[in-house]
Amino acid sequence: MTASRISRRTALQITASGLAAAPWWRPALGAQGEPLPERAIGRPFPQGASLPEEPPAKPGGESVGVAIIGLGGYALGQMMPAFSTAKNIHIAGLVSGNQEKAQRVARAYGVPEDAIYGYDNFADIASDDRIEAVYIILPSGLHADWAEKAFAAGKHVLCEKPMALNSAECERMIAAGRRADRKLMIGYRCHFEPYNLRAMGLMREDVLGRLRTIRTAHTYRLGPTTPAENWRVNRALAGGGPLEDYGIYGLQAALYLSGEMPEAISAINDTPPNDPRFSQIFAHTASQLRFPSGAVAQLSTSYDAASENRVSVRGELGTLVMDPATSYRGNVMTLDTEEGSETLEPGDSTVQFSRQLEHFAQAIRQGTDVKTPGEMGLRDVRLMEAIYRSAAEGRTVRLAPDGTMRG
Repeated sequence: MTASRISRRTALQITASGLAAAPWWRPALGAQGEPLPERAIGRPFPQGASLPEEPPAKPGGESVGVAIIGLGGYALGQMMPAFSTAKNIHIAGLVSGNQEKAQRVARAYGVPEDAIYGYDNFADIASDDRIEAVYIILPSGLHADWAEKAFAAGKHVLCEKPMALNSAECERMIAAGRRADRKLMIGYRCHFEPYNLRAMGLMREDVLGRLRTIRTAHTYRLGPTTPAENWRVNRALAGGGPLEDYGIYGLQAALYLSGEMPEAISAINDTPPNDPRFSQIFAHTASQLRFPSGAVAQLSTSYDAASENRVSVRGELGTLVMDPATSYRGNVMTLDTEEGSETLEPGDSTVQFSRQLEHFAQAIRQGTDVKTPGEMGLRDVRLMEAIYRSAAEGRTVRLAPDGTMRG
Protein backbone atom coordinates (compact mmCIF):
# COMPACT_ATOMS: atom_id res chain seq x y z
CA MET A 1 0.00 0.00 0.00
CA THR A 2 1.28 3.43 -0.88
CA ALA A 3 1.21 6.26 1.61
CA SER A 4 -1.76 8.61 1.50
CA ARG A 5 -1.52 11.25 -1.22
CA ILE A 6 -3.77 13.59 0.70
CA SER A 7 -1.42 16.02 2.37
CA ARG A 8 -0.46 15.56 6.00
CA ARG A 9 -2.07 18.90 6.81
CA THR A 10 -5.34 17.84 5.18
CA ALA A 11 -5.22 14.46 6.93
CA LEU A 12 -4.81 16.17 10.26
CA GLN A 13 -7.76 18.40 9.43
CA ILE A 14 -9.89 15.38 8.63
CA THR A 15 -8.94 13.92 11.99
CA ALA A 16 -9.66 17.18 13.77
CA SER A 17 -13.06 17.47 12.14
CA GLY A 18 -13.93 14.07 13.60
CA LEU A 19 -13.20 15.44 17.04
CA ALA A 20 -14.88 18.80 16.59
CA ALA A 21 -17.01 19.53 13.55
CA ALA A 22 -14.78 22.10 11.85
CA PRO A 23 -15.76 23.53 8.43
CA TRP A 24 -12.24 23.24 6.96
CA TRP A 25 -13.15 20.79 4.22
CA ARG A 26 -15.30 23.06 2.03
CA PRO A 27 -13.31 22.86 -1.23
CA ALA A 28 -13.10 25.20 -4.20
CA LEU A 29 -15.24 23.01 -6.44
CA GLY A 30 -14.58 24.62 -9.81
CA ALA A 31 -15.74 22.31 -12.57
CA GLN A 32 -17.18 19.82 -10.11
CA GLY A 33 -20.27 22.01 -9.61
CA GLU A 34 -22.08 23.04 -6.48
CA PRO A 35 -21.80 20.80 -3.42
CA LEU A 36 -24.71 18.90 -1.98
CA PRO A 37 -26.23 21.04 0.79
CA GLU A 38 -25.49 20.27 4.41
CA ARG A 39 -29.17 19.67 5.13
CA ALA A 40 -31.89 17.21 4.25
CA ILE A 41 -33.25 17.82 0.76
CA GLY A 42 -35.81 16.13 -1.46
CA ARG A 43 -34.01 13.82 -3.90
CA PRO A 44 -35.59 12.10 -6.93
CA PHE A 45 -37.08 8.62 -6.69
CA PRO A 46 -34.05 6.24 -6.57
CA GLN A 47 -33.21 4.36 -9.75
CA GLY A 48 -34.07 0.67 -9.50
CA ALA A 49 -36.27 1.05 -6.41
CA SER A 50 -39.65 -0.66 -6.48
CA LEU A 51 -42.84 -0.32 -4.45
CA PRO A 52 -45.31 -2.97 -3.25
CA GLU A 53 -48.23 -3.63 -5.59
CA GLU A 54 -50.69 -3.55 -2.70
CA PRO A 55 -50.59 -1.69 0.63
CA PRO A 56 -49.85 -3.82 3.71
CA ALA A 57 -52.60 -5.08 6.00
CA LYS A 58 -53.87 -2.78 8.73
CA PRO A 59 -51.68 -2.98 11.85
CA GLY A 60 -52.87 -4.41 15.15
CA GLY A 61 -53.55 -2.31 18.22
CA GLU A 62 -50.15 -2.97 19.82
CA SER A 63 -48.16 -2.20 16.70
CA VAL A 64 -45.60 0.63 16.96
CA GLY A 65 -46.06 3.32 14.31
CA VAL A 66 -42.82 4.55 12.73
CA ALA A 67 -42.16 7.50 10.43
CA ILE A 68 -39.40 6.96 7.88
CA ILE A 69 -37.12 10.00 7.55
CA GLY A 70 -35.46 9.87 4.14
CA LEU A 71 -36.79 7.89 1.17
CA GLY A 72 -33.55 6.87 -0.52
CA GLY A 73 -32.40 3.58 -1.98
CA TYR A 74 -31.74 1.77 1.31
CA ALA A 75 -35.05 2.84 2.80
CA LEU A 76 -37.11 1.83 -0.23
CA GLY A 77 -35.05 -1.19 -1.22
CA GLN A 78 -34.34 -2.88 2.11
CA MET A 79 -35.91 -1.47 5.26
CA MET A 80 -39.41 -0.47 4.22
CA PRO A 81 -40.20 -3.86 2.59
CA ALA A 82 -39.08 -5.54 5.84
CA PHE A 83 -41.98 -3.98 7.74
CA SER A 84 -44.33 -6.38 5.93
CA THR A 85 -42.81 -9.38 7.73
CA ALA A 86 -41.99 -7.71 11.06
CA LYS A 87 -44.35 -8.14 13.96
CA ASN A 88 -45.87 -5.31 16.02
CA ILE A 89 -44.36 -2.47 14.00
CA HIS A 90 -45.60 -0.60 10.93
CA ILE A 91 -44.94 2.43 8.74
CA ALA A 92 -47.19 5.19 10.03
CA GLY A 93 -45.61 8.28 8.45
CA LEU A 94 -43.10 9.57 5.93
CA VAL A 95 -40.70 12.52 6.05
CA SER A 96 -39.25 13.79 2.79
CA GLY A 97 -38.38 16.98 1.00
CA ASN A 98 -39.83 15.62 -2.27
CA GLN A 99 -43.60 15.68 -1.85
CA GLU A 100 -44.31 13.99 -5.17
CA LYS A 101 -42.07 11.07 -4.24
CA ALA A 102 -43.50 10.94 -0.72
CA GLN A 103 -47.08 10.80 -2.00
CA ARG A 104 -46.19 7.99 -4.40
CA VAL A 105 -44.56 5.99 -1.61
CA ALA A 106 -47.43 6.77 0.78
CA ARG A 107 -50.00 5.33 -1.64
CA ALA A 108 -47.97 2.13 -1.99
CA TYR A 109 -47.61 1.67 1.78
CA GLY A 110 -51.06 2.83 2.82
CA VAL A 111 -49.79 5.91 4.66
CA PRO A 112 -52.45 8.65 4.99
CA GLU A 113 -51.64 11.89 3.21
CA ASP A 114 -51.85 13.82 6.47
CA ALA A 115 -49.04 11.61 7.84
CA ILE A 116 -46.61 12.91 5.20
CA TYR A 117 -44.25 15.54 6.59
CA GLY A 118 -41.65 17.71 4.93
CA TYR A 119 -38.30 18.70 6.34
CA ASP A 120 -39.65 22.20 6.91
CA ASN A 121 -42.71 21.19 8.99
CA PHE A 122 -41.27 18.18 10.79
CA ALA A 123 -41.95 19.71 14.21
CA ASP A 124 -45.68 19.16 13.60
CA ILE A 125 -45.08 15.43 14.00
CA ALA A 126 -45.03 15.99 17.77
CA SER A 127 -48.84 16.10 17.87
CA ASP A 128 -49.30 13.02 15.65
CA ASP A 129 -50.10 10.18 18.06
CA ARG A 130 -50.11 7.65 15.21
CA ILE A 131 -46.32 8.00 15.13
CA GLU A 132 -44.38 6.80 18.18
CA ALA A 133 -40.95 6.54 16.64
CA VAL A 134 -38.85 7.56 13.66
CA TYR A 135 -36.27 5.72 11.59
CA ILE A 136 -33.55 8.10 10.36
CA ILE A 137 -32.21 6.91 6.98
CA LEU A 138 -30.49 10.11 5.90
CA PRO A 139 -26.83 10.74 5.01
CA SER A 140 -24.66 10.21 8.08
CA GLY A 141 -23.77 13.87 8.55
CA LEU A 142 -27.44 14.67 9.18
CA HIS A 143 -28.11 12.03 11.84
CA ALA A 144 -27.37 14.11 14.92
CA ASP A 145 -29.58 17.06 14.01
CA TRP A 146 -32.54 14.91 13.04
CA ALA A 147 -32.24 12.70 16.11
CA GLU A 148 -32.38 15.80 18.28
CA LYS A 149 -35.43 17.05 16.37
CA ALA A 150 -37.16 13.70 16.78
CA PHE A 151 -36.47 13.55 20.51
CA ALA A 152 -37.74 17.13 20.85
CA ALA A 153 -40.95 15.90 19.21
CA GLY A 154 -41.22 13.12 21.80
CA LYS A 155 -40.44 10.22 19.46
CA HIS A 156 -38.21 7.17 19.90
CA VAL A 157 -35.32 6.99 17.40
CA LEU A 158 -33.86 4.20 15.29
CA CYS A 159 -30.89 5.69 13.44
CA GLU A 160 -28.83 4.20 10.62
CA LYS A 161 -25.12 3.64 11.05
CA PRO A 162 -22.71 5.27 11.50
CA MET A 163 -24.43 6.98 14.38
CA ALA A 164 -22.79 10.33 13.50
CA LEU A 165 -19.56 11.75 12.12
CA ASN A 166 -17.85 12.55 15.42
CA SER A 167 -18.12 11.61 19.08
CA ALA A 168 -19.41 15.03 20.10
CA GLU A 169 -22.46 14.53 17.87
CA CYS A 170 -23.00 11.06 19.33
CA GLU A 171 -22.91 12.45 22.85
CA ARG A 172 -25.46 15.10 21.85
CA MET A 173 -27.80 12.41 20.53
CA ILE A 174 -27.50 10.30 23.67
CA ALA A 175 -28.13 13.31 25.91
CA ALA A 176 -31.19 14.33 23.87
CA GLY A 177 -32.65 10.83 24.16
CA ARG A 178 -32.15 10.80 27.91
CA ARG A 179 -33.80 14.19 28.30
CA ALA A 180 -36.78 13.01 26.28
CA ASP A 181 -36.86 9.62 28.05
CA ARG A 182 -37.00 7.88 24.67
CA LYS A 183 -35.14 4.93 23.11
CA LEU A 184 -32.13 5.44 20.85
CA MET A 185 -31.14 2.43 18.74
CA ILE A 186 -28.48 2.27 16.01
CA GLY A 187 -29.22 0.20 12.91
CA TYR A 188 -26.50 -2.41 13.28
CA ARG A 189 -28.36 -5.09 11.32
CA CYS A 190 -25.67 -7.78 11.70
CA HIS A 191 -26.62 -8.15 15.37
CA PHE A 192 -29.86 -9.69 14.07
CA GLU A 193 -28.41 -11.68 11.16
CA PRO A 194 -28.22 -15.50 11.66
CA TYR A 195 -24.66 -16.04 10.38
CA ASN A 196 -23.13 -13.27 12.46
CA LEU A 197 -25.16 -14.33 15.50
CA ARG A 198 -23.89 -17.89 15.07
CA ALA A 199 -20.32 -16.60 14.76
CA MET A 200 -20.73 -14.66 18.01
CA GLY A 201 -22.00 -17.81 19.71
CA LEU A 202 -19.10 -19.91 18.44
CA MET A 203 -16.63 -17.38 19.80
CA ARG A 204 -18.35 -17.43 23.20
CA GLU A 205 -18.07 -21.23 23.11
CA ASP A 206 -14.30 -20.95 22.42
CA VAL A 207 -14.50 -23.39 19.50
CA LEU A 208 -11.28 -21.88 18.11
CA GLY A 209 -9.49 -21.71 21.43
CA ARG A 210 -7.48 -18.59 22.11
CA LEU A 211 -7.94 -16.09 19.26
CA ARG A 212 -4.87 -14.99 17.34
CA THR A 213 -6.03 -12.92 14.36
CA ILE A 214 -9.20 -11.45 12.91
CA ARG A 215 -9.08 -10.20 9.33
CA THR A 216 -11.88 -8.24 7.68
CA ALA A 217 -12.19 -6.81 4.17
CA HIS A 218 -15.09 -4.65 3.01
CA THR A 219 -14.36 -3.16 -0.40
CA TYR A 220 -15.91 -2.21 -3.71
CA ARG A 221 -15.13 0.15 -6.57
CA LEU A 222 -17.18 3.30 -6.96
CA GLY A 223 -18.11 4.37 -10.46
CA PRO A 224 -17.39 7.89 -11.71
CA THR A 225 -18.86 10.49 -9.37
CA THR A 226 -18.14 13.70 -7.48
CA PRO A 227 -19.09 15.21 -4.11
CA ALA A 228 -21.72 17.27 -5.94
CA GLU A 229 -23.45 14.09 -7.12
CA ASN A 230 -22.96 11.46 -4.42
CA TRP A 231 -23.22 12.10 -0.69
CA ARG A 232 -20.93 9.14 0.06
CA VAL A 233 -17.94 11.05 -1.29
CA ASN A 234 -19.02 14.35 0.27
CA ARG A 235 -17.01 15.04 3.43
CA ALA A 236 -19.79 16.91 5.26
CA LEU A 237 -22.36 14.19 4.67
CA ALA A 238 -20.26 11.02 4.78
CA GLY A 239 -17.17 11.63 6.92
CA GLY A 240 -13.69 10.50 5.92
CA GLY A 241 -14.57 7.77 3.43
CA PRO A 242 -15.44 4.07 3.22
CA LEU A 243 -14.51 3.48 6.86
CA GLU A 244 -17.75 5.03 8.15
CA ASP A 245 -19.94 3.50 5.46
CA TYR A 246 -18.68 -0.01 4.66
CA GLY A 247 -15.65 -0.50 6.87
CA ILE A 248 -17.75 -0.13 10.01
CA TYR A 249 -18.98 -3.70 9.42
CA GLY A 250 -15.42 -4.96 9.76
CA LEU A 251 -14.83 -2.85 12.85
CA GLN A 252 -18.01 -4.15 14.43
CA ALA A 253 -17.11 -7.75 13.56
CA ALA A 254 -13.69 -7.40 15.18
CA LEU A 255 -15.35 -6.23 18.38
CA TYR A 256 -18.21 -8.71 18.63
CA LEU A 257 -16.07 -11.68 17.62
CA SER A 258 -13.17 -10.88 19.94
CA GLY A 259 -15.43 -9.77 22.77
CA GLU A 260 -12.80 -7.14 23.59
CA MET A 261 -12.03 -3.47 23.19
CA PRO A 262 -8.69 -2.65 21.54
CA GLU A 263 -5.94 -1.13 23.63
CA ALA A 264 -4.03 0.27 20.63
CA ILE A 265 -4.69 1.14 16.98
CA SER A 266 -2.42 1.84 14.02
CA ALA A 267 -3.70 2.82 10.57
CA ILE A 268 -2.95 4.19 7.11
CA ASN A 269 -5.07 5.92 4.46
CA ASP A 270 -4.57 5.96 0.68
CA THR A 271 -6.05 8.19 -2.02
CA PRO A 272 -5.26 8.17 -5.78
CA PRO A 273 -4.21 11.56 -7.15
CA ASN A 274 -6.47 13.77 -9.27
CA ASP A 275 -9.50 11.53 -8.87
CA PRO A 276 -12.74 13.53 -8.53
CA ARG A 277 -14.28 10.68 -6.55
CA PHE A 278 -11.81 11.32 -3.76
CA SER A 279 -11.34 15.08 -3.71
CA GLN A 280 -12.85 15.22 -0.21
CA ILE A 281 -12.51 11.70 1.23
CA PHE A 282 -9.99 8.88 1.45
CA ALA A 283 -10.32 5.99 -0.98
CA HIS A 284 -8.89 3.32 1.29
CA THR A 285 -8.30 2.80 5.00
CA ALA A 286 -6.43 -0.08 6.61
CA SER A 287 -5.99 -0.46 10.36
CA GLN A 288 -4.66 -2.86 12.95
CA LEU A 289 -6.26 -3.25 16.38
CA ARG A 290 -4.39 -4.86 19.28
CA PHE A 291 -6.51 -6.37 22.05
CA PRO A 292 -5.54 -6.97 25.70
CA SER A 293 -5.62 -10.75 25.14
CA GLY A 294 -2.88 -10.45 22.53
CA ALA A 295 -5.22 -11.01 19.59
CA VAL A 296 -4.84 -8.69 16.60
CA ALA A 297 -7.50 -7.53 14.11
CA GLN A 298 -6.49 -6.34 10.64
CA LEU A 299 -9.22 -4.31 8.93
CA SER A 300 -9.33 -3.10 5.33
CA THR A 301 -11.99 -1.05 3.56
CA SER A 302 -11.99 0.68 0.19
CA TYR A 303 -14.11 2.48 -2.40
CA ASP A 304 -11.44 1.73 -5.03
CA ALA A 305 -10.85 -2.02 -4.96
CA ALA A 306 -12.51 -5.12 -6.33
CA SER A 307 -15.53 -6.21 -4.31
CA GLU A 308 -14.89 -8.19 -1.16
CA ASN A 309 -17.00 -8.86 1.92
CA ARG A 310 -15.05 -11.25 4.12
CA VAL A 311 -14.34 -11.92 7.79
CA SER A 312 -11.94 -14.60 8.99
CA VAL A 313 -11.00 -15.57 12.53
CA ARG A 314 -8.00 -17.75 13.39
CA GLY A 315 -7.44 -19.28 16.79
CA GLU A 316 -5.31 -21.98 18.39
CA LEU A 317 -7.70 -24.73 17.29
CA GLY A 318 -8.95 -23.64 13.88
CA THR A 319 -10.49 -20.97 11.70
CA LEU A 320 -13.90 -19.49 11.02
CA VAL A 321 -14.46 -17.83 7.64
CA MET A 322 -17.50 -15.88 6.47
CA ASP A 323 -17.46 -14.96 2.78
CA PRO A 324 -19.64 -13.08 2.16
CA ALA A 325 -19.86 -12.08 5.79
CA THR A 326 -22.19 -9.12 6.21
CA SER A 327 -24.30 -9.03 3.06
CA TYR A 328 -28.02 -8.43 2.87
CA ARG A 329 -28.46 -12.05 1.76
CA GLY A 330 -26.49 -15.14 0.82
CA ASN A 331 -23.87 -15.15 3.57
CA VAL A 332 -21.64 -18.23 3.79
CA MET A 333 -19.81 -19.65 6.83
CA THR A 334 -17.12 -22.34 7.07
CA LEU A 335 -15.66 -23.72 10.30
CA ASP A 336 -12.36 -25.61 10.19
CA THR A 337 -11.14 -27.33 13.36
CA GLU A 338 -9.18 -30.44 14.31
CA GLU A 339 -12.42 -32.37 13.87
CA GLY A 340 -12.73 -31.38 10.21
CA SER A 341 -14.32 -28.78 7.97
CA GLU A 342 -18.00 -27.87 8.17
CA THR A 343 -20.20 -25.44 6.24
CA LEU A 344 -22.70 -23.96 8.65
CA GLU A 345 -26.16 -22.76 7.62
CA PRO A 346 -27.74 -21.06 10.63
CA GLY A 347 -30.61 -19.41 8.75
CA ASP A 348 -31.84 -16.98 6.13
CA SER A 349 -29.76 -13.79 6.13
CA THR A 350 -32.68 -11.66 4.92
CA VAL A 351 -34.46 -11.89 8.30
CA GLN A 352 -31.95 -9.41 9.75
CA PHE A 353 -34.06 -6.45 8.64
CA SER A 354 -37.40 -7.55 10.10
CA ARG A 355 -35.77 -8.82 13.31
CA GLN A 356 -34.07 -5.47 13.83
CA LEU A 357 -37.45 -3.75 13.53
CA GLU A 358 -39.15 -6.25 15.84
CA HIS A 359 -36.48 -5.74 18.48
CA PHE A 360 -36.96 -1.97 18.34
CA ALA A 361 -40.72 -2.36 18.75
CA GLN A 362 -40.33 -4.80 21.63
CA ALA A 363 -37.97 -2.45 23.48
CA ILE A 364 -40.52 0.36 23.14
CA ARG A 365 -43.51 -1.73 24.21
CA GLN A 366 -41.81 -3.57 27.06
CA GLY A 367 -39.51 -0.78 28.22
CA THR A 368 -36.43 -2.99 27.79
CA ASP A 369 -32.91 -2.09 26.66
CA VAL A 370 -31.96 -2.23 22.99
CA LYS A 371 -29.08 -4.46 21.83
CA THR A 372 -27.44 -1.74 19.77
CA PRO A 373 -27.82 1.49 21.78
CA GLY A 374 -26.36 4.93 21.23
CA GLU A 375 -23.48 4.04 23.54
CA MET A 376 -22.40 1.35 21.06
CA GLY A 377 -22.55 3.85 18.23
CA LEU A 378 -20.48 6.32 20.27
CA ARG A 379 -17.89 3.64 21.02
CA ASP A 380 -17.46 2.85 17.33
CA VAL A 381 -17.17 6.51 16.30
CA ARG A 382 -14.48 6.98 18.95
CA LEU A 383 -12.55 4.06 17.45
CA MET A 384 -12.87 5.51 13.96
CA GLU A 385 -11.55 8.82 15.26
CA ALA A 386 -8.56 6.92 16.65
CA ILE A 387 -8.01 5.23 13.28
CA TYR A 388 -7.93 8.59 11.52
CA ARG A 389 -5.66 10.08 14.17
CA SER A 390 -3.21 7.21 13.83
CA ALA A 391 -3.12 7.52 10.04
CA ALA A 392 -2.75 11.30 10.14
CA GLU A 393 0.06 11.32 12.68
CA GLY A 394 1.83 8.15 11.56
CA ARG A 395 1.88 6.59 15.02
CA THR A 396 0.14 4.00 17.15
CA VAL A 397 -2.71 5.47 19.19
CA ARG A 398 -3.37 4.02 22.63
CA LEU A 399 -6.90 3.73 23.92
CA ALA A 400 -8.81 3.76 27.17
CA PRO A 401 -11.39 0.99 27.75
CA ASP A 402 -14.22 3.24 26.51
CA GLY A 403 -12.48 3.86 23.20
CA THR A 404 -11.24 7.37 23.96
CA MET A 405 -7.67 8.16 22.98
CA ARG A 406 -5.04 8.36 25.69
CA GLY A 407 -2.83 11.40 25.63
